[in-house]
Amino acid sequence: MGIVRTIIEQPEEFPPLVQMAWAAHKAKRLPKEPNLAFCYDMLNRVSRSFAIVIQQLPIELRDPVCIFYLVLRALDTVEDDMAIPAPEKLPTLISFHDKIYDRQFKSQCGYGAYVRLMNQYPRVTDVFLRLDPKYQKVIADITRRMGAGMAKYIQQDVETVADYDEYCHFVAGLVGVGLSQLFAQSGLEKAAFADMETLSNHMGLFLQKTNIIRDFLEDIEEEPAPRMFWPKEIWGLYGEALADFKEPSNASQAVQCLNHMVTDALRHAPECLRYMEQVRDPQNFRFCAIPQVMAIGTLALCYNNPKVFTGVVKMRRGQVASFMLQVQTMKEVYLIFHNFATTIATKSQSAAAASDPNDDKTLAASQNLQELCAKGLGRSTPELIKSRQSQGLLAGPLKFVLVAILVLLAAYLLRQ
Repeated sequence: MGIVRTIIEQPEEFPPLVQMAWAAHKAKRLPKEPNLAFCYDMLNRVSRSFAIVIQQLPIELRDPVCIFYLVLRALDTVEDDMAIPAPEKLPTLISFHDKIYDRQFKSQCGYGAYVRLMNQYPRVTDVFLRLDPKYQKVIADITRRMGAGMAKYIQQDVETVADYDEYCHFVAGLVGVGLSQLFAQSGLEKAAFADMETLSNHMGLFLQKTNIIRDFLEDIEEEPAPRMFWPKEIWGLYGEALADFKEPSNASQAVQCLNHMVTDALRHAPECLRYMEQVRDPQNFRFCAIPQVMAIGTLALCYNNPKVFTGVVKMRRGQVASFMLQVQTMKEVYLIFHNFATTIATKSQSAAAASDPNDDKTLAASQNLQELCAKGLGRSTPELIKSRQSQGLLAGPLKFVLVAILVLLAAYLLRQ
């Protein structure tokens, strides 16, 4: 029924969906070498979306980034497993960067596909040890820094916004830092990328904060015990406990807190644009840009949306597929960011958000993002909004034509 609904309601998204399905199929084609095949198979099992996005990378970087991802997912599996007592977990996190060189290291922990990853971890180690030492060094250093940061926040909660920024730095900002260093080591980006820690950190924080916001309900209902990373400095302004935001009687305060969190995340978006402006390799650019446009789109969906506290809020698969095909240069990034910044700005000025204590800050952040994108495109925000409205007027007839063509095609195929 999902495909039929897409054909009827969003027919322009059907061709990109088909192309993304083909990309997912290609991602499942595994290398012949057994241990490398295991690594790519695990990548598909633990993150189908990343398995597709990694295909955007040049061949030179694909294996190092795959292993970088799996090493950090293994580290994250140790952190997430609530069955491991803290006295055992802390030294494992702190020393994990040494264990990635140990061909005998494996662990009985995790859930789902991660059990297999950890039980057969020597296969990841084998591929890691066959990478160029320059890539090994980057992966080991980021693992060391991330493990130490995770150990810190096993022992303390995220109370302040500064804590929130630091926690997100450890679990995601460092991923951005490591990717930039891998880019520099490959020679596909300028050597200065190795030192772009601040901008790289913003790239990670923007993605991580979006996930933390979107996943509120999933995280707070996690068994055996929830681990929440909304900072008390923010949510404490709106309620006595985070769990209270699930109650319908607290919907107004919950949405105000949500909007505060979205506004906080938006402060990273301008720095993400500045980072992407400096990526020169087209394949590296797409690898970096696709998750960022998904993040700004997800924030626009979450803003002022009470469904965050009652269900799943995510972009349509067809929309995701369209963006994956569309994003080629900064022009597309500017247009998509401007589009969603405009959506947030419009929502912040609506009657529904009129009582929101942060609406002025949200509007200022979204308008700043609009202007940065407009400047990058050499146009003005009013021009871009007018252009989008004109395209919307043409969309109706085009949708009708596309639906008619797809229906006729389906009828033809069914008769064959």
